[in-house]
Amino acid sequence: MFKEYPQYDAIGLAQLIKAGDISAKQALEAAIFQANKRNPKLNAIIHRFDERAFAAAQQGLPNGVFSGVPYLLKDLNFLFAGEPLKMGSRSVNITPEQDSELVRRMRATGVNTFGKTNTPEFGLIITTEPKSFGPTHNPFKKGYSSGGSSGGSAAAVSAGIVPMAGAGDGGGSIRFPAAWCGVFGLKPSRGRNPSGPLYAEGWEGAVVDHVITRSVRDSAAMLDATAGREVGSAFVTEVSAKDSFLQATKQPSKPLKIAIMREPLFPGTILDKEVLAVLDKTCQQLEDMGHTLDYAQPRINIDSMWRDFFTVVCAHTAFFVDDLAQRHGIQQVANLEPQTRNMAMIGRSLSVLDLLKAKQGWHDVQYQTGLVLEQYDMILCPTVPTPAVKHGVLPPSRIDELLLSVTDVIERGINVGKWIYNSSLVEKLSAPVLSKMAFTTLGNVTGLPCMSLPMGISSKGLPIGMQVIGRMNDEAGLFSLAADIERAGLFTEPAI
Repeated sequence: MFKEYPQYDAIGLAQLIKAGDISAKQALEAAIFQANKRNPKLNAIIHRFDERAFAAAQQGLPNGVFSGVPYLLKDLNFLFAGEPLKMGSRSVNITPEQDSELVRRMRATGVNTFGKTNTPEFGLIITTEPKSFGPTHNPFKKGYSSGGSSGGSAAAVSAGIVPMAGAGDGGGSIRFPAAWCGVFGLKPSRGRNPSGPLYAEGWEGAVVDHVITRSVRDSAAMLDATAGREVGSAFVTEVSAKDSFLQATKQPSKPLKIAIMREPLFPGTILDKEVLAVLDKTCQQLEDMGHTLDYAQPRINIDSMWRDFFTVVCAHTAFFVDDLAQRHGIQQVANLEPQTRNMAMIGRSLSVLDLLKAKQGWHDVQYQTGLVLEQYDMILCPTVPTPAVKHGVLPPSRIDELLLSVTDVIERGINVGKWIYNSSLVEKLSAPVLSKMAFTTLGNVTGLPCMSLPMGISSKGLPIGMQVIGRMNDEAGLFSLAADIERAGLFTEPAI
């Protein structure tokens, strides 16, 4: 048994395999050993196909940067041919006949996928506690959230089951769980990675898929392999042949001018004192590294921002539920969770004008954030306002679920979706979730690249992440800074 397996990142494992020090089969055996040991307590992996992975290792994997490295995919947007896709839902069960474009590119790197990771239903909630598969536990503290919606992937990476795993981000779903599980998570720029061929732009372009990793260089190398246009791209972010994100991790960051954003972008959000302390410590560390920091806040109407985001997500949820039923049958949406049904109901009640008003609000946010990034190279802020919370805090309470179920029944006779949308009920039900997204959502609305860095530990032993937002298409700058911080030994250790 390759006992040192959890100590290696993906590039390190691939180098061992290429040198003949271990085989792809031995690497997979080590990953499966870790999965069998850790997953029963974590519930991070919800579907396994070990035999298929062993066959792939035996037959020979593509000769890429990660050839032979064990790998997991989030069970949401990542279509893996021949394996079921359940999207965190009790009723959805689809087996795709072909890979999605991003999965095709990931597989070309030589990764050996042997399972799918847990996610909330349709990735709509910022914690991984679906009714279909149960909650994923935080690797640092059982009974606490791993974040979402890529909570299964983050927990598996932090626990040493795999060095990296597929993840997606529509409102913070890479950065959020990366922060709560003490690992590295970068959300690429809008259009940097492919999202098709089935859907071109999730949530009006807010959704971007990539990976969660333990090392910065693994994230950079995977983006090198996956970035670029696809057929029918709604957004195209080209990468020149001379550019290399992996190479950027080897180059020291230039002295940067960084804006410090302390004010959350959701009304009434309280920033935890320990998170603030880690922010202050990170600021000092960056100044010690030669960077200049100053306070600057985009002039954003936060009352409008959260409602505009909610409008877009509800509209797309309504479309997705309807499209899913039309493509695969009504049985695929017959038993959705109450919150999903409620969001779809609200989405169906919205007009085209409502959606366009929300998109105009997004433009205002993009413009105001752009003005800040005209003066500063990057923006630093917490990833999440608090450390991880206990299970049961973020999903709707039982009373809320009953209310959602009642409104769903009422809708059959009277369209109450618009009334709910215009009432204080929406804010009441969404506040626990959206307040936790008070910093991450900015990156999705603007499309800017962002990353979460594991920079601290709370008094309860839970990780605290710091977010850095870069200029559009400047992933190289983010990777360079992150690698500097990593080399300086400032990252907190994962829960291996």
